[in-house]
Amino acid sequence: MSLSIRAATADDADLIAWVEVEAARSHRPLGFWDVALPGPDRPRLDLIAQVVVSSGEPCFAHFDGFLVGELDGVPVGALSGYDPTRKPLAHFLAVLDAVLERNAWSEAHRALLWQRLSPMARCTSDSPDDRWVVEFVALRPEARGKGIAARLVEAILQRGRDAGFSKAQISYLIGNTPARLTYQRAGFVDVDEKRDPEFEATFGSPGVVRMWMDL
Repeated sequence: MSLSIRAATADDADLIAWVEVEAARSHRPLGFWDVALPGPDRPRLDLIAQVVVSSGEPCFAHFDGFLVGELDGVPVGALSGYDPTRKPLAHFLAVLDAVLERNAWSEAHRALLWQRLSPMARCTSDSPDDRWVVEFVALRPEARGKGIAARLVEAILQRGRDAGFSKAQISYLIGNTPARLTYQRAGFVDVDEKRDPEFEATFGSPGVVRMWMDL
């Protein structure tokens, strides 16, 4: 088994779209993207891939924040790391809205999307300006259990150090034990959590745990 890690490119848009969906689902059947963009996976992934390569304001869902893991030359997963002052949530929401408008989503349908996502807002972790934020960690099923996630996490943390950060943040859904253990082994510790009954009714998890570590 030969693992290599490289910076993502626009050619990885389909993989990164899948990673964003899979990471958001965590250990549950539905995640952020399923609620935001209901329906079959293929049209949902096509829309997310457009977000991944969109120009404009820096966005944390854009490919330029991602590292890709390749096993024997085959891409098997990815994750991202970013500066929250350069890629705030507002930029992501603006990019998503623009992509949907280009794809003929009416203003009324886009408004419904934001309503569907209101439970997510109740449990989204705050990101202090001095934290390197790690997000969207996911591997293809055949690549799991081989230590690849740990290697990817360490690589993205090093990218944060190289960017001048001394602290990092990551979050996970309550109940996702494999993610929690991977992040703990990397040096993260639980800081706080947010729980909400509507979030649990929507996503099947009581809420979100935030973790920090020194780099």
